[in-house]
Amino acid sequence: MTIPALAIIESDRPEKWQQILSDLITDPKELLQILQLDPAAYPGSQQALTQFPLKAPRPFVARMQKGNWSDPLLLQVLPRLAEEIAQPDLVRDPLGEKQANPLSGLLHKYAGRVLLTTVPHCAIHCRYCFRRHFAYADNAPSRSEWLQVIDYIQRDSSIAEVILSGGDPLAASDRQLQWLITHISAIPHVTSLRLHTRLPVVIPQRVTTSLLRVLRSSGLKVVMVIHCNHANELDAEVGDSLSMFADNGFTLLNQSVLLRDVNDNLPALIDLSKALFQRHVLPYYLHLPDKVAGTAHFQVTTAKGRALIRQMQQQLPGYLVPHLVREQAGAAAKIRLA
Repeated sequence: MTIPALAIIESDRPEKWQQILSDLITDPKELLQILQLDPAAYPGSQQALTQFPLKAPRPFVARMQKGNWSDPLLLQVLPRLAEEIAQPDLVRDPLGEKQANPLSGLLHKYAGRVLLTTVPHCAIHCRYCFRRHFAYADNAPSRSEWLQVIDYIQRDSSIAEVILSGGDPLAASDRQLQWLITHISAIPHVTSLRLHTRLPVVIPQRVTTSLLRVLRSSGLKVVMVIHCNHANELDAEVGDSLSMFADNGFTLLNQSVLLRDVNDNLPALIDLSKALFQRHVLPYYLHLPDKVAGTAHFQVTTAKGRALIRQMQQQLPGYLVPHLVREQAGAAAKIRLA
């Protein structure tokens, strides 16, 4: 296989985004003190913390409203006692990903595309995460195992798109991304590269000229799917980073999750769609929460989701109304509900 040449990234100096990533808030007491909330009033959940530790980048926390226990950004990251609520329909692997994981680092659930768990970690732990119980220890490939993944893709000519996910693919270094993307771009039948990432929102400093050079030089059609749930997540610095993607010709889409008490109301969803569009991003999917253990307090009914989409359609142009979807284990695609 002939590997196309990309410009070599020479510097090993930690960039600002790497410094931020190494200094995440991981202690609930520190988080609450920053937000001027009384840690003594927070019952917490050691079980939730142990199962899925707190991770919150400081630039993201800086957008939270001080003194507000109900801040929609805080609710997404703060471990709560409600995570200990067990329900029979909430399970550890709601999407059946274990059955779609033929090689370490590779998920093949849908026709024409595969997903790579580029790195086994994120910059932020969203408490509703459908992969909070995922076997990342078994999906952190070595270089030789990544070559097996590349060989798998090369042998299946039906695969036209490779999705970099994780964890979060942009938590990987530019060197690691360059190595992986160089191998992917050498496969003739792969024409597009999609990245699912929260980094440009929670650590906008991650979007650098070096990263853009790696993505642009791949020669593939690049689709950047960010993950933003509330307009308060989008400040000027995030907007600047997203503009850098748009200026380089990348397609920008957003996936949200409909979360109880976070964005399950019409004003929040309308504000989010408008704020995204002002930053060159089109709404793509609005997911009902996956039925993952530990997320009972985030669940929203299908009926409420459909009603909200109908109301959005009455007030917004069609291109600003996301598709309401649910993912179901074993289904051939995401199920559109509205």
